[in-house]
Amino acid sequence: MPTNRREFILGTAAAAANAGVTAVAPLKVTAETGQAEAHPEQKKKPNIILYLADQFRWDFVGANRLNSSTKTPNLDAMAERGTLFTHAITNQPVCSPSRSVMLTGRYATETGVWHNAMPIDPSLPTLAGELRKAGYTANLLGKWHLAPSTVETGGGPGYVKPEHRAGFLDLWEGANEFEFTTHPYEGTIYDRDGKEVTFKDEFRVDFVTDRAEKFLRQPHDKPFLLYISQLEPHFQNDAKRFIAPKGAAERFQDSFVPPDLRPFPGNWQSQLPDYYGCCESIDTSVGRIRKILQEQHLADNTIFVFVSDHGCQFMTRNEEYKRSPHNGSIRIPLIIEGPGFNGSQRLDEIVGNLHLTPTLLEAAGVEVPSSIKGRSLLPLLTDKKARDEWPNKELIQISESMVARAIRTADWVYCVADPNANVHTDKSSTKYQEYLFYDERGDPNEIVNLAARKEYRKQADTLRDELKKLIVAAGEPEPEILPAKLYT
Repeated sequence: MPTNRREFILGTAAAAANAGVTAVAPLKVTAETGQAEAHPEQKKKPNIILYLADQFRWDFVGANRLNSSTKTPNLDAMAERGTLFTHAITNQPVCSPSRSVMLTGRYATETGVWHNAMPIDPSLPTLAGELRKAGYTANLLGKWHLAPSTVETGGGPGYVKPEHRAGFLDLWEGANEFEFTTHPYEGTIYDRDGKEVTFKDEFRVDFVTDRAEKFLRQPHDKPFLLYISQLEPHFQNDAKRFIAPKGAAERFQDSFVPPDLRPFPGNWQSQLPDYYGCCESIDTSVGRIRKILQEQHLADNTIFVFVSDHGCQFMTRNEEYKRSPHNGSIRIPLIIEGPGFNGSQRLDEIVGNLHLTPTLLEAAGVEVPSSIKGRSLLPLLTDKKARDEWPNKELIQISESMVARAIRTADWVYCVADPNANVHTDKSSTKYQEYLFYDERGDPNEIVNLAARKEYRKQADTLRDELKKLIVAAGEPEPEILPAKLYT
């Protein structure tokens, strides 16, 4: 029997080890007080799973209560237990730039990825890099899209060299341009050494989920960041259409049509059934991951984030699927469950994906680098004052379809564009013209463009000035913004 406090403490740790229980390091007893001090490693750092579904509309999550046809019971369960951000947006509505914003907490014009097919600036602090410094492993499965796009520039569609992985230097099974190295039922990704990992006769979402299951069932002696980057429900580029799992699209014929799509031509009439089926497959995958976490006794110490890089407006607002300031393009699902987030909350603040990296770093107890411009969302969960003081406005940078900037608030979206800019070479402009202006309270489906309407001139002037401030804060020169002259 232990004869004093010190022997009791040490004996307890030894007993735990003999019983096969993972014990924390022995507690230190101070000579001055005889009290046990908590060892720095006693509190386990949470694991983090960042699950990204490409081009997933926010209103296709059932928990957002806007879609009567979507089937997302696992995402709904996440929202019921954790925190649902009902008004999350992307700060750049296209794949690569949005991902660069999400992983750095910087604007796309600062990350080096203001346009698709551009490499992320290797000098920037990233979510993966900062977590690895703090003792985490950083692991990726699936789509990357942040490395040089050609072999001549040191990259290509497949294998990604370590220097272009933004800190994901442990498990790596992915492809830079996943949509070109794979198809829905066959394809190739590459491991950290460039060896091929192939699949055939299995739906792509399920294949990536299999690789995630293999990772999660392995023993882990360090906390981990796992980035599961699915392509679905993104359309298959070379087929120029969405492709659901076999038999799924048939179950979604004549399903609910989002009201922002109904008034406009586009391809939603033919593409929605497959899109629904792809979203359902993502939800099933999320359910598998959550089940594995429970089975491996990881759920209580794992932060699970579900997010997308942008939405999908089915060619209703331009000639493709995103790259516009409309809700169909910029609004994204964002659900977080796990330690610190399990409050069964719905938060309605306007939050950009710029804020995801500082949020996860703070949740992991890791210092946020001062160069990061995003802000942690954690105070919104518990502090009414923080919610009251939240800016509720976000800058949206738009490239490729046009060189444009927009501000999204709870009440308005106001967008300016440079019609003379070269979308391939011009990162920004110093002279914009008012282009789109919507009342988000009175016209949430963005049917009536208020730009150039004199009765809204005062509000447009206010938004113009606020937009200029956000542009400057993003590191760009203050532009001239000319008023719209014609009703649209």
